[in-house]
Amino acid sequence: MSKRIIEVVDYDPKWVELYELEATAIKDVLGNAAVNVHHIGSTAVKGLAAKPIIDILVEVTDLNSVDLLTSELVSLGYEAMGEFGIAERRFFQKGGNHRTHHIHVFKAGDENGKLHITFRDYLIAHPEIAIEYGELKKKVALECDNNPDRYSAGKNYFVKYHLLQLLKLRK
Repeated sequence: MSKRIIEVVDYDPKWVELYELEATAIKDVLGNAAVNVHHIGSTAVKGLAAKPIIDILVEVTDLNSVDLLTSELVSLGYEAMGEFGIAERRFFQKGGNHRTHHIHVFKAGDENGKLHITFRDYLIAHPEIAIEYGELKKKVALECDNNPDRYSAGKNYFVKYHLLQLLKLRK
């Protein structure tokens, strides 16, 4: 089995189309269980360098309904990963070591789901911070030796710092 390569690339406008195609397939599978489907993560921010993996957040009425439809998402090529480190989330990945998509499923209104959307919106509203974030991610990708935990840790402070700034702005 080949090792997963962590690569951060310049923004690709095709990411929007890739999201839209996948979102349509996901909505077809989840039906009325899906309240909202969002393009999140770095590929959702125009101009932001990113790992070329489309992150999709699905807000649902009930996580149990998603659990019952897991086999349908698997039929689209996804691997079910359970909560995968975040309580009350269902996480799915597509593409094995050559990932193309992630699905993050939260019950509508879940705070973790809101944070994903809030951070995306913050980066869109602050392009200078998005550029800084992209440069950091490129640097960390080169230094992490393809270790996903090291990659995440390398950008963790930046994300937490800016989420705190955002929360201060809201007060």
